[in-house]
Amino acid sequence: MTLPPMPDVAHDPASQLAHAAAEAAATVLPSAEPLGAGDPQPGSEQVATLFAAAVSVELSGAVTGTLALLVGEEIVEMLHSSPMGRLDVAAAVQPALDAAAAALGCSARAGTETPLDVVVDLQGGPFTAVPLLGGGIAAALLVPDATLASALTGGTGAGTPAPPTSVDDLRPTSVDPAATIATAPPSGTSVTPPASATVHPIADGRRGIEMLHGVEMEVTVELGRTRMSVRELLALAPGTVLALDRAAGAPADLLVNGRLVARGEVVVVDEDFGLRVTEILDHSAVV
Repeated sequence: MTLPPMPDVAHDPASQLAHAAAEAAATVLPSAEPLGAGDPQPGSEQVATLFAAAVSVELSGAVTGTLALLVGEEIVEMLHSSPMGRLDVAAAVQPALDAAAAALGCSARAGTETPLDVVVDLQGGPFTAVPLLGGGIAAALLVPDATLASALTGGTGAGTPAPPTSVDDLRPTSVDPAATIATAPPSGTSVTPPASATVHPIADGRRGIEMLHGVEMEVTVELGRTRMSVRELLALAPGTVLALDRAAGAPADLLVNGRLVARGEVVVVDEDFGLRVTEILDHSAVV
């Protein structure tokens, strides 16, 4: 099965820009395999029905609008069952939205997970959809046509998008409106990516830590814990010594996003504390 005919990206400035934004997002989107951007196409109301989750973000700077990233079931499942525990979809794809915004010449605010039945309405009018391809359609970037028009002109004044009609003038007149991403197969279906997509599937579909590329995580070293009453807490003063539930010389815990993943010994590196990892805990043994 092959994808439907696409617009001539090489001669369409708006499509070129949308493709560049999607390509930037594809390089940092968590995935079990490298992703590449397919050719842009006019968005449709049905596009969201092909995916499992959506994250939208407001743009700021010279170019404004609302970007949306639609994510397939496979990526959502990977994030929810990652080695580091259940990851928030919006936080995990934020680096991809940041990269797409940078390609458009602006910045992205914090993304929020958006119901699939309203994400298209948030585009505020005509929009362009760009599939992110691996073995199938893993995700899609939605960009308002007004945002593309504004980005092509370097922004309009205080970030007000140019009218969407200016983007229509840039599109080839031969585009078939029926040839939209809504007619493409869902994630997981074997397809032949378009020649413009740079796709290098990982053999045997192996899943590794590369799927977390670009996802920010909080790493904490815990020396020990103690329990205190409110009275004892209020009585704390400089010089108070707290006894922890950890013997002297016992290994400290390394937590990622609050989840215990390793243990090690505390060391001093150039007058700063550090942790020398001595044990990586098996995922099934972590509690």
